[in-house]
Amino acid sequence: MTQTYGYIRVSSTDQNEDRQLMAMREYSITEDRIYMDKLSGKNFQRPQYRALLRRLRPGALLCITSIDRLGRNYEEIQKQWRLLTKKKKVDILVLDMPLLDTRRDKDLLGTFIADLVLQVLSFVAQNERENIRKRQAEGIAAAKKKGIRFGRPPRPLPAKFQEISRLWSEGKITLADAAKTCGMATSSFRYRAVREQKPH
Repeated sequence: MTQTYGYIRVSSTDQNEDRQLMAMREYSITEDRIYMDKLSGKNFQRPQYRALLRRLRPGALLCITSIDRLGRNYEEIQKQWRLLTKKKKVDILVLDMPLLDTRRDKDLLGTFIADLVLQVLSFVAQNERENIRKRQAEGIAAAKKKGIRFGRPPRPLPAKFQEISRLWSEGKITLADAAKTCGMATSSFRYRAVREQKPH
């Protein structure tokens, strides 16, 4: 009997994997054979994917919901596909693209069509990744122009900060003593003191 495995990938911890999990369950894949990474698809250095590779045996079937869940790097997708199908002799089924089912049409024409579809979808996956990065960069640039700040808001300054900062800038106390008095790291104290002294 064919051992069937599922691989799920979401790009970050706040993305929802439910749709992919549901598709795997509908295909009757048991929980112990579903591997999931919450990481970018730019490369294949993912712990659960590596664990899955170690477990796969010749004749097994690997299910993924779409080619971009495998990855978003055109050359890497091609390389991994060959590793799985040729070296490990595993079949692959892409659930949302029935043409990408290596169990069927293993003749020359079938292989050619599957390879062609794979190349097109791999290209689309990488292209989408590059578009996402471009849109993110444009969005960040536009937000910065509007004065929107990113990262954690700065911690409120201690009550005596202005006075301690003045004493330090006048050379009356050392940087280490000033930072210690304010309960701050020396680098943080210096940065905030210099910043506060600049005219706003």
